[in-house]
Amino acid sequence: MEDKFRELELRLETTEARSVQVEEKVSQLEAQLEINNEIRNHLKFQVTKLETKNVQLEFKIQEQEKLLNYLLQQTNRPIPVADLLSVPNNYKSPVQSTGNKSGTPRTCKELRVIDPSLPSGMYSIDPDGQGVGDNPINVYCDMTSGSTSILHDSESAINVGHCADPGCYSRSIKYNASIGQIRALAELSFECHQSIKYDCYYAPFELSGYAYSWWNDRDGNAQYFWAGNNTDGIHTCQCGIEGNCVDHYAKCNCDATVSAQLLDDGVITDKNILPVTRLNFGRTQLETSSGIHTLGRFECTGTVTLNRMPTSCEDLWLIGHTLNGFYSVMGSAMMESVYCDFTKLPGNDGFQKWIGYADVKSAPVHFEVQRNSTFNTQSTPIPFNLEMVNEGNAMNLTSGIFTAPRQGIYFFSFTGAVHLSSSSNSFLNSFLYLNGNLIGTNTVSEGNSAAGQYTPLTLQSTLNLKKGDQVWVGIEYLGTSSYLHDDNRHFTHFTGFMLEEEIVASL
Repeated sequence: MEDKFRELELRLETTEARSVQVEEKVSQLEAQLEINNEIRNHLKFQVTKLETKNVQLEFKIQEQEKLLNYLLQQTNRPIPVADLLSVPNNYKSPVQSTGNKSGTPRTCKELRVIDPSLPSGMYSIDPDGQGVGDNPINVYCDMTSGSTSILHDSESAINVGHCADPGCYSRSIKYNASIGQIRALAELSFECHQSIKYDCYYAPFELSGYAYSWWNDRDGNAQYFWAGNNTDGIHTCQCGIEGNCVDHYAKCNCDATVSAQLLDDGVITDKNILPVTRLNFGRTQLETSSGIHTLGRFECTGTVTLNRMPTSCEDLWLIGHTLNGFYSVMGSAMMESVYCDFTKLPGNDGFQKWIGYADVKSAPVHFEVQRNSTFNTQSTPIPFNLEMVNEGNAMNLTSGIFTAPRQGIYFFSFTGAVHLSSSSNSFLNSFLYLNGNLIGTNTVSEGNSAAGQYTPLTLQSTLNLKKGDQVWVGIEYLGTSSYLHDDNRHFTHFTGFMLEEEIVASL
């Protein structure tokens, strides 16, 4: 029995030694697998860069050949057969003219509009506009949906390893595009998103209110939400949004302290801070702890449609303007003049400079009318005999009423000569009316003076009128034998003109 027991002990030692060897081998294979993943991601990224360069070179070759053939034709020289055969008949350059200010499509959706027959694949686009900003970028275009995807070097599943401190694992994400181009693509697109998945085992994002994991947005700011459009900085995951986490007290599955392999899988949808530029994880120091992250591509779909007049340089940029200069845009009520620097992106300092208001009217409105005879009728609009100018035909001489043809600010001036017959009780009150309501008054009077005097009368007002508002001048409370004097010398003048049109109301 002792011999048999020793034999069993020996076999156990041998088995344990083999187990250690197997564990070491597994650790080596896991390390090698992680290295292989790194190499594969690096090679994939390099291939993407080479594809971009290849696309650009092919396009340059095609353009050079077109130029060469044009020059040969101009000099009546024959085009070499090799040149005629150098570009296949079915070749389609990924850089096509859009017919707008930018010759290179700014998004995959624009490219699909140009040529719906193009297959899905890698294409060159220029979100910030051709000839300004950063160089064009190579992206993946899904021609079924028209979506634009920007590749990066961390798309495969990557193990974060073992470490204890918050963010002790930190990985910078390298995209196949500059942040400027990414920002421009987001501005042009209706929505953008990026998926993130974290396979975890005893590897919480947050524990007892203390954050161990986070990601950095495109401006480098730390973000603690892993799904949705969370602008409040509150830690949460998709299960927290849906209310079905493993631990209903937790906001993420990985935050649950259970002995099980867990998963948090979500889509971040805040296009104003995407893409993810760095991933940070921690608290995986236990032998049993594990964390594996998988980050999706930055993908944008749709376009921002402008169904109104442009109100800013950003609106002009969205519809394709790239030429720096002065532009008229729609303000809250008036047209405004701005200077747009399209070498910058919306939101950057100096992108837009406000110059001032633009004096724009849909049509001129001004008038001057006169009388050639006396008038003393009370409580009625003063009519006029002569029309010196009546641009816009808003002033009716017969009725004496001005009707505003469009909304805006108007100036009115009334002048006349009042004959005061009596020496003791002579006066005349003139009223300015808006839609029948008294809004201004002027009174001239004489007492204990010589009879038969003439006194000037004036009324002025600046009014904010709506379309259809009516303005007129009337006489009220005449004194004994007083009247508004006039003859062929035309003492009475009623003048008005539009100072500013509220152009929005006229559209």
